[in-house]
Amino acid sequence: MVQLLGEFDCKLDAKGRLMVPSNLKKQLPNVEQEGLVVNRGFEKHLVIYPKKVWEGIVEELSKLNQYEKKNREFVRFFTRGATELTLDASGRVNLPKSLMEFAGIESEVVLACQFDKIELWSKDAYDNLLDYEPEDFANLAEEVMGNKNRGEDGK
Repeated sequence: MVQLLGEFDCKLDAKGRLMVPSNLKKQLPNVEQEGLVVNRGFEKHLVIYPKKVWEGIVEELSKLNQYEKKNREFVRFFTRGATELTLDASGRVNLPKSLMEFAGIESEVVLACQFDKIELWSKDAYDNLLDYEPEDFANLAEEVMGNKNRGEDGK
């Protein structure tokens, strides 16, 4: 399983291309051959997946009952705008304009690694998001992770 690590401040060039930082590229050893997939995040950001990770997500999505409206809607909105990315000879990817507009991305971005995916944020949006860190992060950690070993019956 891919375990990506790091946070990278980057700038897009005049043509909207993103240079994949060398420290991130090292964590994606087969990226030139396998490629990446970018799509919309749940908030106003983009998510970049290694192609194999994306294929696993698509496999899970294909198991949803397509006769249920909520499943069709979820798949439709989740995959909306999903685009394959390939690195050029200089290690850059060309981000789709429609996805950049969705995320409010102009030139300065942050790549924030999260397990097996990379969140791509406008730098301003990312900085604003992190300005609202919970007052008591320890309480949030306890709420989210503290009951990890508790059984389904709540005990």
